[in-house]
Amino acid sequence: MKQAPAIAWSDVDGREAALVQRCVAREEAACAVLVAEHQRMVVQLGMNLLGDREEALDLSQEVFLRVFRTIYRFRGQSSLRTWIYRIAVNQARNRHRFWRRRGRADQVSLEQHIAAHGEFPCGRDLTPDRLLAQKELAASLQRALDALQFDQRSAIVLREFDGLSYEEIAFSLGVAIGTVKSRLTRARQTLRLVLREARGV
Repeated sequence: MKQAPAIAWSDVDGREAALVQRCVAREEAACAVLVAEHQRMVVQLGMNLLGDREEALDLSQEVFLRVFRTIYRFRGQSSLRTWIYRIAVNQARNRHRFWRRRGRADQVSLEQHIAAHGEFPCGRDLTPDRLLAQKELAASLQRALDALQFDQRSAIVLREFDGLSYEEIAFSLGVAIGTVKSRLTRARQTLRLVLREARGV
C-alpha cells in the first residue's frame, strides 16, 4: 500500500495530527473515531441552520463524505473541529439554496421544532403553563432564526449556540472578522425585532 504523504502541521495537537494522518491513510478505525467525535456537533448545527432533523441527518452524511474526500488537504490552519464546521456550513448553504430554488419554506411548526430539538427538560417546579410558555418561546426563537438571511443565521448559530470565537467563525464562513461582527450585529437586531413582535410588545 502506498504510504500517505506527510502533513505539515502548524498549531494542531499531536493526537489530532495523528488521527488526521491515519484518516488520510484510510484507516477505518480512525475514520470511525473522527465521525464519533464530531457527528453530534454536525447534526446539531444542521438542525439549527436548517430546522429539520431529517435534513440535518442527510447533511451529516454529506459532510463526512466531503471530510474524507478532502482530508488530505487539511494542513492544520485551524483546529479539525473548525475545519469540519466550515465544510458543514458550506454544505448547509448548498441545501438552503436548493430549497430556495424550489420555493420550499424555511418555517417549521412547533411540532417539527420539538421533533428536531427535543422536549424541554421538565423540572419539579415547571407547571404546564410554564412548560407551554417555554415551548412557545422556542418556536418563536426558531421563527426568528428563520427570518434571518442564511449568512446571518450561520454567524449567530456558530457564536451563540456553538460558542465559536470570532476567528473560528471567520474561518468557518470564509470571511473577515469584521464581516462576522457586522453579520452578528444585524442578526441580533433582527432577532430582537422578531421576538418583540412575537410577544406583542
